[in-house]
Amino acid sequence: MKVLMVCLGNICRSPLAEGILQRKVEEKDLNWQIDSAGTGSWHVGELPDSRSIAVGKKYGIDLTSQRARQFKKIDLDRFDLIFAMDSSNYQNILKLAENQAQKDKVKLIMNEAAPGRNEAVPDPYWDDNGFEKIYQMLDKASTKIIENYNS
Repeated sequence: MKVLMVCLGNICRSPLAEGILQRKVEEKDLNWQIDSAGTGSWHVGELPDSRSIAVGKKYGIDLTSQRARQFKKIDLDRFDLIFAMDSSNYQNILKLAENQAQKDKVKLIMNEAAPGRNEAVPDPYWDDNGFEKIYQMLDKASTKIIENYNS
């Protein structure tokens, strides 16, 4: 199973989502590959935001090996599941999809924990206090991803 987490710049939400799911996958000894990307190109090659790194570290997750990259059309073929952090990123990914099979891979991440609510993981970039909240949201969603797709 190959899973891609996607947010806007690939420095706040999706790196945390990648790190959280990666840890859970390792704990369950699953043969999954986890990655993350951003729909925008502003931060390509950069480390995750220091606040994401700090909240990850608080929970024993090291994000410092990650580097931001931009989502590419080929990712729709490379990955089995693509989780968008909000509806804007979801729509941007869908615009690149060429067929229904690709579209079917793209999901809003919080719908795993709260089906049908289309809840967004808020971008914490402008809110230092938002990083703990998104960690908790992504932790819950990652647990459900493993429950829902580990068959």
